[in-house]
Amino acid sequence: MAEVHGIQILPEAVERWRKEKLLEVKQLIRGIGLLNSTILQEQTRMLIKALDSDWAVLSENIGLWMPTEIINQEHDDKPEGEEDDEEILPGRPVPPECHAELHTDYDGAAVRWGLTHHKESAADCCQACLDQAKRAKPGEMKCNIWVYCPSETGCYSPDIYQHKNQECWLKYAEKPKLNFKDRYSESYRNSHPNAPLIVPWVSGVVST
Repeated sequence: MAEVHGIQILPEAVERWRKEKLLEVKQLIRGIGLLNSTILQEQTRMLIKALDSDWAVLSENIGLWMPTEIINQEHDDKPEGEEDDEEILPGRPVPPECHAELHTDYDGAAVRWGLTHHKESAADCCQACLDQAKRAKPGEMKCNIWVYCPSETGCYSPDIYQHKNQECWLKYAEKPKLNFKDRYSESYRNSHPNAPLIVPWVSGVVST
């Protein structure tokens, strides 16, 4: 099993040397002897044991042992609850004009309730906001905020409703402001025990 720069040759060379020495000392102890042998008679039995039955232990102790298979394990050293720097939203990519913000929940007056308004992706939710703004009649609120739940297990909100995956809220605010961003504070979670660490919603403010 030759390999570049002798990386795999070393174990074979050691094994070949072991077998040669084992044969040599076995011949010596049987009285055949080898003229060139430098092994003392009283050491042969101990050496046979070391080269034969105890070889695995001996080779490990002297640094020659090599595993037959190396298994690399990937370790996740991130603190508990910390999200990946780059998170991929399900569905088609969100266009730049949607200004998507992960782990963000914007406030605003509801133009369309998300409880009964579900979309396949955040991009579709944003598009629904843009479409509503174009179709809105004079005097009607035009959507300029979209809020989407991408989590398969639903999204937390302090209201009385159970918010499910793919909810798409269309909102309007003259001056959009945040409800929550990135993480719920420790003080907030102390007063709202059901709140998770990370804000689950994804939102965006669009120009209409």
